[in-house]
Amino acid sequence: MSASLEQAEWIWRDGEFVKWEDATIHVLSLAVQFGSSVFEGIRCYKTDNGPAIFRLDTHIKRLRKSCRTYRMELPYSDEELIAASIQAVAKNGLDECYIRPMVLRGYGAAGLNPEGSPIETLVPCWPWGTYLGPEALERGVDVCVSSWQRMHPNTYPAAAKAAGHYVNAQLIKMEAISNGYVEAVVLGPGGVVSEGSGQNLFAVVDGTLITPSVDGTSLQGITAESVMTIAADLGIPLRREVIPRESLYGADELFFTGTASEVTPIRSVDKIVIGEGKMGDVTRKIQERFLGLVRGELEDSHGWLTYVQ
Repeated sequence: MSASLEQAEWIWRDGEFVKWEDATIHVLSLAVQFGSSVFEGIRCYKTDNGPAIFRLDTHIKRLRKSCRTYRMELPYSDEELIAASIQAVAKNGLDECYIRPMVLRGYGAAGLNPEGSPIETLVPCWPWGTYLGPEALERGVDVCVSSWQRMHPNTYPAAAKAAGHYVNAQLIKMEAISNGYVEAVVLGPGGVVSEGSGQNLFAVVDGTLITPSVDGTSLQGITAESVMTIAADLGIPLRREVIPRESLYGADELFFTGTASEVTPIRSVDKIVIGEGKMGDVTRKIQERFLGLVRGELEDSHGWLTYVQ
């Protein structure tokens, strides 16, 4: 995995494009001081019909909900942000990339009350490959259960995708890597499975797909929701339920989902091999359908792709 971004040339900023190196903010902006910003992570895929952005409208809707939760007045309509995202990909001439719409509180307020700090809106995009490594989608990844946990519900709003929330994810990720793992599974304050550092998690048990209940400790992912729709299309049973830690070790299959992770198999947890230690049949069926849809190889029956003209 690369430790640095591969720069593009242009970033959309409050209605106009600026050069990548000019998209700066003040060091005392609230986004820097207190993590006061919300964002989305969106994939654009290369297809035979040109670049296609996956579930762009759904991501922008979630961005607006995050803004509302944090009392940030978003000065642009969903349609304007959708257009800005499409224009950013086109202006940078990218066939496939990662898009990061951001709404942040800028320079002005001196303390925790954000009144006086302007709202700034940006849409960067840049080339990005497989998040957990080039072989992860096929071979799977080795993970641990983190010593860190997710927050108690009503500590901060897990349904909002806010930058400040991710300091917890950084601790989880750094610990996993320092201990020789690629990623980690995280428990909630009740000691049951929540999610990964930045992914949702699914288990397969006796042919049934299982994912943790909505309990206020995890972000409900758009890729995860797409996987649930794909499972229904494929006739794979699905249920949400509490997943104790020990259920991870006994699962037939495990996999992560997320914009960055896509559908990534988990081959071991805490050095305990999951299933046969490779991608299972159910995971493969879901991954193949997902990648076929996002790459434009299968019919877009759910209207998930927005093509960049």
